[in-house]
Amino acid sequence: MSDTITVFLAGDVMTGRGVDQILPFAGDPELRERCVRDAREYVALAEKRNGSIPRPVGFEWPWGEALRVLDEAAPDARVINLETTVTTCARFVSKGINYRMHPSNVGVLAVARIDVCVLANNHILDFGAGGLEDTLDALDRSGVRTVGAGRAAAQAWSPAVVHAGTGSRLVIWAAGMSSSGVSPHGAAGGSRPGVAYLSEPTRAEADRVLDRTRLMRRDTDVVVVSLHWVSNWGYDVPDAYVEFAHRLVDGGVDVVFGHSSHHPRPIEIYRGHPIFYGCGDLINDYEGIRGHERYRDDLRLLYLVVLDARTHELLELRMVPMRSRQMQLHRTPTGDTEWLRRVIDEISRGFGTRIDAADEFLVARAVHENP
Repeated sequence: MSDTITVFLAGDVMTGRGVDQILPFAGDPELRERCVRDAREYVALAEKRNGSIPRPVGFEWPWGEALRVLDEAAPDARVINLETTVTTCARFVSKGINYRMHPSNVGVLAVARIDVCVLANNHILDFGAGGLEDTLDALDRSGVRTVGAGRAAAQAWSPAVVHAGTGSRLVIWAAGMSSSGVSPHGAAGGSRPGVAYLSEPTRAEADRVLDRTRLMRRDTDVVVVSLHWVSNWGYDVPDAYVEFAHRLVDGGVDVVFGHSSHHPRPIEIYRGHPIFYGCGDLINDYEGIRGHERYRDDLRLLYLVVLDARTHELLELRMVPMRSRQMQLHRTPTGDTEWLRRVIDEISRGFGTRIDAADEFLVARAVHENP
């Protein structure tokens, strides 16, 4: 039995829209965006930027070289934020941008052996309650656990549980906040489908999450709280979110897994536990979209969190840089790896974290212990 637990975490995985169109079972390409009405236009933008994409591609295509990295790392659990409905529903919710993937394309998750899909985000209700229920059904049929949304509040707030090889359980809760675009109207109710919703990063809302973890956790459980929060762009983290994350760790949470930003935000190692203020996107169809070039959102990270199986404290935090080309993940060239290391190091220094290069990885280390 191993004395460590390794968890793979990824930020937003957006397999709808253009990505869905290149997969084996492309769904209806209709969109109702202000400027784009056909999802195939996003494929054309990517091809204009980096060359033609064969169609259809296999389910492994969007993951590219990430699959080999994950197989070599052999994590005990693989957890992503799935920011796409899995449905053929045609009832668009009026919100500007809507993501859906054909249910027959769920193999794109199976090929990466994803254990848990976080659904507490601002796109899981893009096709209403029906689209959410279709998503839950499709993922359940494929053997993927879900967390953060459900047919009622009880399911939305129930954790996903993964049994690690150490004999410990990885117990994951998830919630979405209004700052990331999650609407209070999408909150799961007593018997109403929706997401686990938090209005804002207050002490009361943090305690609400902690109360739920205390009801179910065992002393040997590794507790992860996934949060879809803060804005899409920018490196700043408001103080209220830092205080919220600290309160979770002080209350017994082992990993705070934040996402929503389209690029990585700072990393903090607080009292021996990692806090991700924004993991950035992993898979999307943004390749040809212009407007935020300075953030280099074509650069992505695979996060590998290695915890002590007994104390649950962080032993190692490895990040594997990837670059999206032709809607496929590739290992980054040396220059891009160094750019990413330098940026994340700079924005994380104020949180007492240093980012170093080690072989093909980036490694996060605490410069000093937080009080």
